[in-house]
Amino acid sequence: MFSNIRFKRPKIKRSSLKTFSFFLLFSSIIWFLVQISKEYTQVIQIPIKYENKPLDKSLSEEKPKHLALRIADKGFTIWYYKIIRPQVIIDLGKAKEKDGTLVYNFEINRELLEEQVDIDLENATFLEEEVVVKFQPKAKTYVKLQPQFSLNYAIGYSATEPVTLKPDSVMVSGPQDIIDTLKSINTVKKKINNINSNINGKIKIDTTGLGMLGFYQNEVFYSQKVEKFTEGKVEVPVEILNLPDGVDMTIFPKEVLIYFQVNLEQYEMVKASDFRVVVDYNVVDSGEDYMIANISKKPKFVNNLRINERKIQFVIKK
Repeated sequence: MFSNIRFKRPKIKRSSLKTFSFFLLFSSIIWFLVQISKEYTQVIQIPIKYENKPLDKSLSEEKPKHLALRIADKGFTIWYYKIIRPQVIIDLGKAKEKDGTLVYNFEINRELLEEQVDIDLENATFLEEEVVVKFQPKAKTYVKLQPQFSLNYAIGYSATEPVTLKPDSVMVSGPQDIIDTLKSINTVKKKINNINSNINGKIKIDTTGLGMLGFYQNEVFYSQKVEKFTEGKVEVPVEILNLPDGVDMTIFPKEVLIYFQVNLEQYEMVKASDFRVVVDYNVVDSGEDYMIANISKKPKFVNNLRINERKIQFVIKK
């Protein structure tokens, strides 16, 4: 009897569905805004970053990583700090040293912390009064610096003194067994070409492979006086060292020319008697008929010396 009866499904208009969705979303937003506008009291954990770590101390790896703060504020503020998680910087330079620990007091540094996290700390309470960081003392000492310069002077210019560093040594700290092995530390390498005037500036210390050490400074000043130079020459007799008694030796040449560079102002001060050229009988190899000449004496203010003839021929008369 009911076989011919058909039931119609209720029709929902699209416009009605959109309207319902809009009001549902709108009411959800209003509910959320109402909730976060209410006052709440919660504990938030703010990440800690440590700065100005003492170079003469090795800090424990177990140092606190968060600052616990009980805050009474609107839900939006608490939600912001839980999601964004701003970082607070602890300046260990302001910490007090006590029984092998560094103690940073929150109340004493309250204003600094308030500026960083933008929280009204009148409505907040620190769950701990201070951050305590354990440490082990490091050994420290002064280490000599070695300048690493490659200098190329313009024609007619040179320097009588090497590059100087100021200071010429730096304070470093670290494990005692490593400190004990340090003899010197290099600067970074620096190349300067076509030098025709005094040089000066700053240069960094090469800390490559020295990450376990603390450096009290990372760069130093360098300088060198550069002067106008000229080339000169003098003729100097060749002397024979360690010639046995009874041995009659003739050498050729008996005199050599020494070429040198000298500051223009000191050129007239150079004399042949300021130099000494020698050959050594004891270093002659069997079967050789010559000796190598070397300069054993020179004025301090000359440089770039060379001899026109280093091979000195000899004949032993029997």
